[in-house]
Amino acid sequence: MIPGDVGWLLTWGTLVGVDLASFPQVMIARPLVAGTVAGAIVGDPASGLAVGAVLELFALEVMPVGAARYPDYGPAAVAGAALAAGTEGLYGVGLAVAVGMLVAFVGDFTIHLMRWFTTASVRRRVVPLDQGNPVAIAEIQRQGLARDAVRSFGLTAFGLLVAWGARFSPPLGDTGTQLLDVVIIGAALASATTGALRLAGGGPAVKWLGLGLALGVGLILLR
Repeated sequence: MIPGDVGWLLTWGTLVGVDLASFPQVMIARPLVAGTVAGAIVGDPASGLAVGAVLELFALEVMPVGAARYPDYGPAAVAGAALAAGTEGLYGVGLAVAVGMLVAFVGDFTIHLMRWFTTASVRRRVVPLDQGNPVAIAEIQRQGLARDAVRSFGLTAFGLLVAWGARFSPPLGDTGTQLLDVVIIGAALASATTGALRLAGGGPAVKWLGLGLALGVGLILLR
């Protein structure tokens, strides 16, 4: 990652962070997309794709409905992709994903904090909102979007700083790196399986899930 890439990564991280809930919600916040594009920015889309794919497995377990709290995997994938740039295959993806998970859970806290400020903003305008004042509604929307942009920019900057620190931390060695890769990828697969089973519920959906898993394993074995 060269200094010239930092500005583009910050811009992309801000966009994917805002896309999570505020605007425009076109799915660029998904870690698979966010990581791949971030990898392309730093000249290694394959490593970005690998990090994004593993983080996507964790994200599949999340159900962002109602007032649920959930990690922000978009900026996290940007940070992980920046760290993984220059690696080969899945080697070293464990550390990049671990950094991404740290950033994602910090993002969870920032989302909660942003909601608190938004709630306070609404409470200050209860009377004009009850009257249907369009100016008050527009102010809340503009301030909320600006607040989320600042949050996403700060979260991305924090993630890139952590990635920079991890890049210059003492090396884990080949054995340590491979063990971390196995643990992280295994945890991601377990998380995605749990989420899939919860979404499937019971009845025919479970059978279709089992059929999909069997076909997937079969395709892997035939390669």
